[in-house]
Amino acid sequence: MTINCKGNLIDLSQPKIIGILNVTPDSFFDGGKYVLKEEMLFQVEKMLTEGATFIDVGAYSSKPNASVVSQEEEIGRLLPAIDLILKEFPTTLISVDTFRSEVAKTAVAHGVAIVNDISAGSLDATMLPTIAALQVPYIMMHMRGTPQTMQSFTQYENLMQEILFYFSERIALARNYGINDLIVDPGFGFAKTVNQNFEILKSLELFQMLELPLLVGVSRKSMIYKTLNSTPQESLNGTTVLNTIALQKKAAILRVHDVKEAQECIKLYQQIN
Repeated sequence: MTINCKGNLIDLSQPKIIGILNVTPDSFFDGGKYVLKEEMLFQVEKMLTEGATFIDVGAYSSKPNASVVSQEEEIGRLLPAIDLILKEFPTTLISVDTFRSEVAKTAVAHGVAIVNDISAGSLDATMLPTIAALQVPYIMMHMRGTPQTMQSFTQYENLMQEILFYFSERIALARNYGINDLIVDPGFGFAKTVNQNFEILKSLELFQMLELPLLVGVSRKSMIYKTLNSTPQESLNGTTVLNTIALQKKAAILRVHDVKEAQECIKLYQQIN
């Protein structure tokens, strides 16, 4: 499986890493850490050196009950970061974490290679046609509601069946618009309880029926630290364990805060296989 990023074919038959860079003051783990230019560039260089193929830049915290950020403020946070990264590291493949089509369009105009949408186009009716026009790879995630309301939507009759049906519908719609490169993300922590997150991880192989690359993002999330009665800051070891399980269940991309440890997971997994 390959995706086309700015004319470069990226082979996802071997697992890749997308490193998280939040330029928000309120993200659950690293909020406010990468606002200064020097800190941002240091972190990007660190992630690239440690093995990240992509850098995912987000300016709107999607943690439960996150504050609403205006489109103008989101763009105002994003563009300086994107421009700075590409000035210092011109070959970086940046993913923009947004559910707004205008933000996606503006970010791609500034050199972004991938759009990562937590809503799979359901929060902005113009997102899918925008992606089709931009012809960039598109990560579609499963979520119900919004970041502000999603934890009120955790009732499922058949969790895996409903998520797979959701993706089948969103994929068909994306294909109808002419979107070529699609990646699916089960959305760990988004409109799911801790137990539901583990149910998804246990059944992760089922996503292979979609015949698309699978992204797994469990890095330092509550399914880890609530289970272990710890904190996001103490959740690196748990993240490594779950990333290893995700690789065994055919995850193509790991979305992480800690690239070095994720890269070690991949190397050891590849050695076994």
